[in-house]
Amino acid sequence: MHPVARRAALAVALALGLAQTAGAQAPSSGGRPFTWAFNSDILTLDPHSSNHTFTNAFLGNVYEALVRHNDRIEIEPALAESFSRTSPTVWRFNLRRGVTFHNGESFDADDVLFTWQRVNSPGSLAKGLLGQIREVRKIDQYTIEIETHRPFPILPASITQFYIMDEGWSRANNAMEAANLATQAESGATRAANGTGPFRIVERRPDERTILEAFPQWWDRPVHNLGRVTFTPIRSAPTRTASLLSGAIDANVEVPLQDIPRLLQDQRVQVIEGPELRTIYLGFDHDRDQLLYSDVQGRNPLRDRRVREAIYRAIDVDSLVRNVMRGKAWPAGMMVSPYLAGAPQDLNTRLPYDPEASRRLLAEAGYPNGFSVGIVCPNDRYVNDERTCQAIASMLARVGIRLQVQSEPTAVWSRRTANRDFSMFMLGHAGLPLADSYSTLNEVLKTVSQTTGGLNYGRWSNAQFDALTDQAAEAPDEPTRQRLIREALAIERAEIANVPLFQQPIAWAARRGIDLRQAPDNRLRLWIVRVD
Repeated sequence: MHPVARRAALAVALALGLAQTAGAQAPSSGGRPFTWAFNSDILTLDPHSSNHTFTNAFLGNVYEALVRHNDRIEIEPALAESFSRTSPTVWRFNLRRGVTFHNGESFDADDVLFTWQRVNSPGSLAKGLLGQIREVRKIDQYTIEIETHRPFPILPASITQFYIMDEGWSRANNAMEAANLATQAESGATRAANGTGPFRIVERRPDERTILEAFPQWWDRPVHNLGRVTFTPIRSAPTRTASLLSGAIDANVEVPLQDIPRLLQDQRVQVIEGPELRTIYLGFDHDRDQLLYSDVQGRNPLRDRRVREAIYRAIDVDSLVRNVMRGKAWPAGMMVSPYLAGAPQDLNTRLPYDPEASRRLLAEAGYPNGFSVGIVCPNDRYVNDERTCQAIASMLARVGIRLQVQSEPTAVWSRRTANRDFSMFMLGHAGLPLADSYSTLNEVLKTVSQTTGGLNYGRWSNAQFDALTDQAAEAPDEPTRQRLIREALAIERAEIANVPLFQQPIAWAARRGIDLRQAPDNRLRLWIVRVD
């Protein structure tokens, strides 16, 4: 809402005693209590500071975009009740009327324009998802247009995390710009929130708990029957399992694979399993002339394709799937899941595991005795992430590469990768928020710029790949788009810019009588959770 109109509306609300402070304690809405756990905390409540998948998914229960993905990964209207393409580069969105933020302020086009300015502030990581947008403009109070630099037929999918903020609240809380997580900066939006979503934040204690309550003025018709929701980060996998079995929590959305048999033996508990879109991979520092963590001086061995292929061929992914992932993962031959839109199925085959070829390639590259190199891995972000890195270290040791595993909690690991404090790293990407192969191409693989390559931490760059990605973004039809995506991925695959490992599984567990509606994007949508 425009600041002048906002002040008038707020004065009326104050006079009626209706104004509430976002983040303040509020009475329960009368629904069912629900407590759930994950293996790490969210990084921030600022909806534009993070490109961390779990953080963004959590915030999708508090903040909303113009459109959203439902649990079938289909685009549907959210803060925009309808939208249409008025020209090859212009989309018109008709905003939903009668929507209020959690503090009682009304939502309109001014908030969309303010949010567009905010996501382009220096500390924002959300702008990497919106690089195709040239301008967001107001037509009237409830109509906006988004113009793209070039035709971009998948624009709606690209704005599902364009979370809208209230300008007046942001100004009052010193949150006009996104706080830079890489420098550990904070603003008023780091520990408090004011969205339009189905749940509002009532308490935030980092690394301890975050409490939400159903927002009774939410514009949509709730499927859920929840009242007070408590999120508890529990880093220890055995503790999460024990907490579920004891009744201390109602659901765990990060179940260790080794605990599934134990959980299935308890008739009070249900386990929900399915494939995830996320591909786990190893990345390399392509940029530095000398690696930060290596005994090789004066050069960067990871720039040599032969070295990267040696690492690739030394990793027995079938063994990782069988022994580390307990048979519940799918070997990856490319950097996108075959279940993502636009994914070329024929590229999803791996180079053969061949340690002898690895030794030969290392010798050809000038490292007959191998070398040491550090790898940054999380120990609480992905399924069996630390064990995977340790197993890979053992495999690489057999060909002479001495991998120094630097295993750290998500909060530390994410800062290190964002600051490029590594030589090698483990990362995962699910093609979200688009649920499309283009998301990985544009965000993970494309050359770093102000609007692209936000997760290209290794700084790989290929002009032909970039050109194909740009062409895919504006392809006139789906067959052409798929062909261009395939050509681009074939280039990255041939260069072995990264080493794809596998698609990890989703394993959730909950008390019987709770419907969690698991989706392949591994997001808990609280607004469709029901507790009997």
